Amino acid sequence: MEERLQKILSRAGVSSRRAAEKMIAEGRISVNRTVVVERERKADPGKDEIRLDGRLISLETERIYLMLHKPKGYVTTLSDPQGRPIVTDLLNGVAARVYPVGRLDYDSEGLLILSNDGEFAQRLQHPRYRIPKTYRVKVEGHLLKGSLRPWKMGSTFPTADLHRPRFISKRPIPGAPGLPSRSPMEETV
Repeated sequence: MEERLQKILSRAGVSSRRAAEKMIAEGRISVNRTVVVERERKADPGKDEIRLDGRLISLETERIYLMLHKPKGYVTTLSDPQGRPIVTDLLNGVAARVYPVGRLDYDSEGLLILSNDGEFAQRLQHPRYRIPKTYRVKVEGHLLKGSLRPWKMGSTFPTADLHRPRFISKRPIPGAPGLPSRSPMEETV
């Protein structure tokens, strides 16, 4: 069955869909030995010969799913123009190309999933699949009554419509160590 090349490349673990679009525009992708530069191009991975820089792409690669505790001081990306440490620097013995599924800030720590399965990553991250995410945070001071109201109202981004979280709850984390000036909280968005 035909599908867009970006999706095929993502499922093969070659790149993200956005990076695949760039590779197509650069003329690095060929289908049946013909270079493709149109973003809309479709192919059938079961019938067509798809190549990146002359190397055959296969969807029959082993799927890898890793859980990593990302410490503070690492960037959740595969390359950083500022030269900071990246999360894949923490992986030893993983020869396959895996990429982060989601993001954690440079100063954040916690569970990060890495995989070479583009469809899995898309399903976890895209809002249309409504996968709830729970964040445990420590806030400076104590949350005052009504302080979550702006979060519940949502945010407007210049390139998108209003985004409202489906649900926000605030509760203390049982048994979590706290500091006098910091309250451990759990929020489900």
